[in-house]
Amino acid sequence: MRLSRRRTLTLGMAGAAIAMLPVPGGADAAQDDDLIARFTGGAETVSGPLTMDAPSVAENGASVTISVECPGAVSIRVLALANPTPVICTFTFGPLSGSHRVSTRIRLAESQEVIALARMEDGSFAEARAHVSVTLGGCT
Repeated sequence: MRLSRRRTLTLGMAGAAIAMLPVPGGADAAQDDDLIARFTGGAETVSGPLTMDAPSVAENGASVTISVECPGAVSIRVLALANPTPVICTFTFGPLSGSHRVSTRIRLAESQEVIALARMEDGSFAEARAHVSVTLGGCT
């Protein structure tokens, strides 16, 4: 392919136009509250029996191990609000569940606060947060 002056200018202008497009960033506070409200139905959360174990520093954001435990939970949702897709996972527990503890690996795009929400059997909601500093982002 021969590169003429006209073609070079056209490609340069196209590149500049693409560089000026808005880049989707992390969610703002209103979107954060909206994601939490979708799970809770707008109900207030308490810091009750829900516990989350996450590392304070993760060397690689592509694989961060977390565990969440909440006795009496019907379901647990994990959110990472700075990720491109903030809802990481939702676990549902039936009446025959032996324990209400889950352990999984998640991806984190950058250093951020990971949020765990639990819907309890009585209809209340619990919340736990952990800040994870990521050395190398895992969402590309």
